[in-house]
Amino acid sequence: MLAETERPSWTQCPWWSFSFGHPRKEKYMAKEIVDAISMKRALMRMTYEIIERNKGTENLVLIGIKTRGLYLAQRIAKNLKNLEDVDVPVGAIDVSQYRDDLPESEKEKMIHGQQLDFDITDKNVVLVDDVLFTGRTIRAALDAIMDQGRPAKINLAVLIDRGHRELPIRPDFIGKNIPTAMDEEVKVSLTEVDDKDGIDIMNK
Repeated sequence: MLAETERPSWTQCPWWSFSFGHPRKEKYMAKEIVDAISMKRALMRMTYEIIERNKGTENLVLIGIKTRGLYLAQRIAKNLKNLEDVDVPVGAIDVSQYRDDLPESEKEKMIHGQQLDFDITDKNVVLVDDVLFTGRTIRAALDAIMDQGRPAKINLAVLIDRGHRELPIRPDFIGKNIPTAMDEEVKVSLTEVDDKDGIDIMNK
């Protein structure tokens, strides 16, 4: 038996607190499933697939869903510059006013205002997001894009597809398929906003 001083204390565990004398789980426990190197490789592979599907970079534009989708789109554009020596336009789109499942209070907290300073009519648009879940964000993004112009086609690129779709939406370019439970959260960290690159699954 462990001595009293050797026994682990619940108070020493950051994800536990006490309520009425009983431990209660409060925070998430995270498990890293993709590191920075793996993320970089996935984005490069997606870039090659975009070039192949588009038969080059002609008429290609990238639109990232705020916030992390924009940074991912910028990274793909940088890859395209290195591979094809072209500057592909990158824009950001905010879908908060188009979501059908967000309360007004949540919409007010999100960034508003579109940043498309180029014409997308007759362009080949690649819509970029970090995590594909129910599909409602993508549906909202499609509505937002169509309000900006009439592209020739729209392809979807996501870093993570975690399943549990509620709408008939399928990505064209996927960094990684990660099966998840409904009560799990997929956290994508990017150096632009999180000071590191990585993907974690958060378990309650």
